[in-house]
Amino acid sequence: MNPGEVIWIDFPGVVQTKRRPAVILSSTSYHSTRPDVIVGLITSQLAKATAPTDYHLQDWQAAGLRVPSAFRSFLITLPQASIVSTMGTLSATDWNQVQVRIKLAMG
Repeated sequence: MNPGEVIWIDFPGVVQTKRRPAVILSSTSYHSTRPDVIVGLITSQLAKATAPTDYHLQDWQAAGLRVPSAFRSFLITLPQASIVSTMGTLSATDWNQVQVRIKLAMG
């Protein structure tokens, strides 16, 4: 598990749990001592991803996503065992922009 990897995960939402793509946000140092992983939501609902803390991925196909997608600063910590599979990795540009959005969201 590496920061910036795009994974499939059973993501608990407000209404229901749904299998969806997410991006690993936690560091390799974090993973070396913790049984969990911090992830952020990836959505294909671009029209709803309009907040300053959202980011429309530019290289979504290279990350293994099937449709245009956006990162949303909806963060969650889950057991590493919750990861279903790995899809790909965000490009350097997209990963940098996701980190900017996380810093904006967290202050």
